[in-house]
Amino acid sequence: MKDCDETCLSRIDRFSFMSGRRSRMKWMDGHCDVLYKMWKSESPISFYECNESLDVTYPAAHSSGVGIQVFAVFVPPEVPRSQFLHAALKQVDLFHERILLHGKKVVPLLSREDLIRLKSSGRMGALLSLEGADPLQGDTAHLRLLYRLGMRQVGLTWNHANEVADGIEEERNGGLTRFGRSLVKEMKRLNMVLDVSHLSVRGFWEVIEEDLPVIASHSNCRAVCSHVRNLGDEQIRALIRREGLIGVTFVPKFVHDDPDQASIEGVLRHIDHICALGGEKCIAFGSDFDGIDQKVPGLEDTGALDGFREILLQRYPEPLVRRWTVENGFQFYFKHL
Repeated sequence: MKDCDETCLSRIDRFSFMSGRRSRMKWMDGHCDVLYKMWKSESPISFYECNESLDVTYPAAHSSGVGIQVFAVFVPPEVPRSQFLHAALKQVDLFHERILLHGKKVVPLLSREDLIRLKSSGRMGALLSLEGADPLQGDTAHLRLLYRLGMRQVGLTWNHANEVADGIEEERNGGLTRFGRSLVKEMKRLNMVLDVSHLSVRGFWEVIEEDLPVIASHSNCRAVCSHVRNLGDEQIRALIRREGLIGVTFVPKFVHDDPDQASIEGVLRHIDHICALGGEKCIAFGSDFDGIDQKVPGLEDTGALDGFREILLQRYPEPLVRRWTVENGFQFYFKHL
């Protein structure tokens, strides 16, 4: 893990996170499935045009002040195992060919220097994340390959078991396998971020003992909504102690026990609960846009984020809102990239 002392971190303070003279950056979204939806579509979908096919488009994100977007690479379980890596590479190729477009409007985030340059560039920063290590097919060489293609973050599992660990929906609740431990060791060496969303509870606690940056990119609070994908209070406290990120998500079934009753007020209850546990410095947002069909009213797509920010400002002090919508995420990745 890279060291980042107070002098290093103080460099962040040279940049204003307020919209205005230096930057329009208002938001970091820690998880979307644009690449999966593009890969799955039978016809090309443009990220740079407003369209009904994508929840996250560049025009809407730019209008809402999204300065950093994390793009997940997700290979669904119905894909034949022999095609896992191929499908992941197809999505990485879409990232380079249809999202980055030679850095004209969106630039890859590979290092803290990229984050510094991003602040005054007026462009959107894009971070590539693997959602579920299935495409690695039990080989750390595949991790290194994806790292060289721009991957900087890995979620070890989706909901089921793989070569690394059990997912959260596996009843046996298995932890890290032998390969899983070697993968975590290699992630440490490469200075990669580990995402525990979807990971089994036992796997979570085994990862917490490891010395590498940890986040839950799109998870809410089990005390507020009892879905198994949400985090228990002790897990939240552990992430707080580790100075990780908790991406409050807009997935209706993770917001309210009755997804049809999910609302923005329900999302705010998850924020309140994390704050009550002492986690205001860990809160971020992970929309899961383009990975969900049902939406929270008022949070249907990236274009709604500006309005949501105004709702946050009506309830919380502006410095806290700024911290949750962008500063916490920026500082976390500045420290660990």
